[in-house]
Amino acid sequence: MAKQIQDAYVVAAVRTPVGKARGAFRHVRPDDLLAHVIKGAMAQTPAIDGAEVDDVIVGCAMPEGAQGMNVARIGLLLAGLPDNVPGVTVNRFCSSGIQTVAMAAERIALGHADIMIAGGTESMSMVPLGGFNMSVNPSIFNDKEVAIAYGMGITAEKVAQRWDISRDAQDAFAYESHQRALKGTANGDFKDEILPVDVAEHYPHIDSGKIVTKKKTVNDDEGPRADTSVEKMAKLRTVFDIKGSVTAANSSQTSDGAGALILVSEKTLKEKNLTPLARFVDFAVAGVPPEIMGIGPIEAIPKVLNRNGLKTDDMGWIELNEAFAAQSLAVMKELKLDPARVNPLGGAIALGHPLGATGAIRAATCIHGMLRNKLKYGMVTMCIGTGMGAAGIFEAV
Repeated sequence: MAKQIQDAYVVAAVRTPVGKARGAFRHVRPDDLLAHVIKGAMAQTPAIDGAEVDDVIVGCAMPEGAQGMNVARIGLLLAGLPDNVPGVTVNRFCSSGIQTVAMAAERIALGHADIMIAGGTESMSMVPLGGFNMSVNPSIFNDKEVAIAYGMGITAEKVAQRWDISRDAQDAFAYESHQRALKGTANGDFKDEILPVDVAEHYPHIDSGKIVTKKKTVNDDEGPRADTSVEKMAKLRTVFDIKGSVTAANSSQTSDGAGALILVSEKTLKEKNLTPLARFVDFAVAGVPPEIMGIGPIEAIPKVLNRNGLKTDDMGWIELNEAFAAQSLAVMKELKLDPARVNPLGGAIALGHPLGATGAIRAATCIHGMLRNKLKYGMVTMCIGTGMGAAGIFEAV
């Protein structure tokens, strides 16, 4: 007998602070960051017994090294979930963390699960962009597929050229990202989503010959810079094209972090008297030419909106991942997005972009932002390497 499609509800949405690569979390393993957010999400839903979790789906863009070996399963066990709980790691590059939320919601929608944990983790301190031993298919260097070999920055330059996004506009956008992030941090807007992380570092003491342990608690995102300015940004050299416009200042930061969400069915919501934060509405992905991969959201956003009878104006809060200022501005220009609704607390240029974790991290920001501001709908969207875009919608309840 066919099962009735059911709604999936988010009952917890948490994240770590985002650390700069080789910064606060340089010695913190990504599986430990993952365990931290899983444990924290479970602590916020004490009515759920760990043994009741049907599956844990975790995004990771470079699943090797310290975040290899099916980091989802390792992380959930480190978090103290019982052995009966399975886990799977998913890779769709920069959208991995929101892809897992969609997959968890789909399992619930089909009646195949009642309690799911979705999330993402990434340490760009421990696993570099591209991994340790990148091996690309030689065929991509043929003329037809050569765009797959382009670095992300080159694709951003091509987007800037095609959509006529100036260097000044990119730097102004980047500066505004920092200003919004700094203001949000000062106002405590991230407090409901961030789980502080205790970090211990060990150093040799030369005189005593003993190991000294230094401890600190990381409470806030490490990326926002109070000392930056448009004037300082304007002095930076371009990185990818000597005649281009993309610089380190108007690009996303390499980062470390993790995020986790707990999703449940309506049946579980009622049986355990849980308070929902949001309903997961829908998710869409779309492909675009690899050489302009940054415009992926231009295809994914209308796809998910049209399927649900919604418009961009219905989205009160939009988390558009700032891979580069150039691509963010191109997406906003093409889809006529209201700048006030896009990244109200700043984006990856200021807050960082820990690749496979970003989707889950920004979902937490979006959901808590919607609740705090009494908004009905919110969206998490991003471009994806090799030419894709993703967009997921949440409804506050």
